[in-house]
Amino acid sequence: MKILVVDDDKEIVELLSIYLKSEGYEPVGAYSGQEALTKLSTTPDIALMILDVMMPNMTGIDVIKEVRKDSDIPIIIVSAKTGDMDKIQGLITGADDYVAKPFNPLEVMARVRSLLRRSQKQVKDDTPDVLEVGPLIINRDSHEVKTVDGNDIQLTALEFGILSLLASHPNRVFSADEIFERVWQQESIVSAKTVMVHVSHLRDKIQAATGGEEVIQTVWGVGYKVGA
Repeated sequence: MKILVVDDDKEIVELLSIYLKSEGYEPVGAYSGQEALTKLSTTPDIALMILDVMMPNMTGIDVIKEVRKDSDIPIIIVSAKTGDMDKIQGLITGADDYVAKPFNPLEVMARVRSLLRRSQKQVKDDTPDVLEVGPLIINRDSHEVKTVDGNDIQLTALEFGILSLLASHPNRVFSADEIFERVWQQESIVSAKTVMVHVSHLRDKIQAATGGEEVIQTVWGVGYKVGA
């Protein structure tokens, strides 16, 4: 499985590549934003991208904006910019996760494994493969979301996971911690802002596709739900 590692610091690319190889992945290196876009368009079957933010000429945020025009590939930002607003900007732009530099490579590998699990076919349970929630039709088997009018809604793996979780349990309220632990499949070790940003981005996409429908409801002080 190919993982694209993008950083203008070649030592970081080499370090992450060593750990990725030890996990059985095939690293693909890029040292600028433009090179990253070229590698994505010319290298088949890249499953995930690890991306620095502060790069010359084309920043990581610019790369994400271009990628998200036509791809839902999982993206992990690895950046020395550690402020809350920096993280929120990355997540709103379309990143799936954010790791601060200096980082522990083992933590990055754990995030890679978690995101790849979310982007692959989910284990079947008793919930129907196709769910209808308000104006949405959610196919849990193919990871596709359409409106009842037939319009596709392109979601990242984590956005789909959140929507699928809420839609599978109508009227049940999930806290941010519960959503993180179930969708990210990790202990809730980050602030609720991470979940909040992903839910906000998911809402924006649903509203844009449905003419403003409010599918996901906030229960203030508790969490999020969808109606039956």
